[in-house]
Amino acid sequence: MNALLTDARAVCESVPDPELPMVTIGDLGIVRDVVVDADGHVDVAVTPTYSGCPATEVIQADIRSALASNGFTDVRVRTVLAPAWTTDWITEAGRRKLEQHGIVPPSGRGVSAGPVDLELGVRCPRCGSIDTKLVSRFGSTPCQAMYRCTSCLEPFDRVKPH
Repeated sequence: MNALLTDARAVCESVPDPELPMVTIGDLGIVRDVVVDADGHVDVAVTPTYSGCPATEVIQADIRSALASNGFTDVRVRTVLAPAWTTDWITEAGRRKLEQHGIVPPSGRGVSAGPVDLELGVRCPRCGSIDTKLVSRFGSTPCQAMYRCTSCLEPFDRVKPH
């Protein structure tokens, strides 16, 4: 990888997610590809966490701005929907950052193995108990669900596995 490509990719991956600012879009695995051609043109492909993600345009603008601030002026950012993003693309660093901020990252594969998803328990990020209850399938952002721990009584978000 040449230095320009390495730099451009690092800049893109360091952009904070606008809905979950404790993680970067690199942590979430939505930076699909970065290409820098011989003329210095940068082409960035991103896959949003879901096709209707309201933050997609903000993410694209933030990527353009971050690249411009680092000397990359000829930039194209495009959305790639296939294959669809999966929570499996969240990096280990991203999972740790989410958990440190009280958001439970999904575990295991985000793809259902059959017609019925079975979840044995979601561990509370505060006390560690698996005695938790789904409060709402919709949390503070569209990609999260709201849970409550019945041990410590604290509410918390969980990134929806998919």
